[in-house]
Amino acid sequence: MNGILIVDKPAGWTSFDVIAKLRGALHTRKIGHSGTLDPLATGVLPLFVGGAVKAVDLPQNHQKSYLATLRFGVHTPTGDLESEPDELRPGAVRREQLAAVLPGFLGPGEQLPPMYSAVKVNGQPLYKAARAGRQVERKARPIEIFSLECVGPGAGENEWQVAVRCSKGTYIRVLVEQIAERLGTVAVMSGLRRTASGDFTLEDAHPMEEILARAAQGRAEELLLPVDSVFAALPRLDASAELASRLWHGAPTHVRLADGLYRVYAEGAFLGLASAEERVVRVKKLFCERQD
Repeated sequence: MNGILIVDKPAGWTSFDVIAKLRGALHTRKIGHSGTLDPLATGVLPLFVGGAVKAVDLPQNHQKSYLATLRFGVHTPTGDLESEPDELRPGAVRREQLAAVLPGFLGPGEQLPPMYSAVKVNGQPLYKAARAGRQVERKARPIEIFSLECVGPGAGENEWQVAVRCSKGTYIRVLVEQIAERLGTVAVMSGLRRTASGDFTLEDAHPMEEILARAAQGRAEELLLPVDSVFAALPRLDASAELASRLWHGAPTHVRLADGLYRVYAEGAFLGLASAEERVVRVKKLFCERQD
């Protein structure tokens, strides 16, 4: 079991719940993920299975896309529907009002991590302090919004749905509150669906029911994408037998290549990642067995 498994996370599950369930179903402890989803949220959750866990922290496309539902006129401590409202404000938000303020959020910016989050300060998750009624000093983090548009009304009263494409680390709950503040009101995130994580979309994702059914039949491996799919944005380098051998043994090699990071193949098989600097290629991470 080595590869990338794209899960369509169900509502009510934490990302760890999904991993814990699949560790048992797939009979492996080696499962990791990049980018958690709140229990309320659904959608694309890429899991790295087996030897693919080595790819979790490596350079890849970390952009995220979401379909968020904003419910205006309501505020909760958690910024979503996981807690009871602590403020209500009358007044409906019209689509043209919302559309007028969204462009102001495009581009680089900063966000203060919400108190109800898993971000650790002094080794403790913020949500533990929040549940104890304590405020913790936090530092703003750089984020970037690449696209943001209203796509239509939500299912509930005074709700609108917004499509967001953003950088890793962006809190949609915080963005919702910022949008509401710009409109002179309050809002909560009443729904969230991740439609893409990096290069993976909902078309690649499988519901938990399907994954568990395949696992029970011993066929879950059929759902795995190859590990190199997470590096699709990197240029491809087809290595000669000599270069492949040197990379396997960690030996720097002079090659006429532009500086940068490459996904390396030998005889069509994915070897791993290598970096080129001043025409010297060095292995960064291998995803195959070393050869003697």
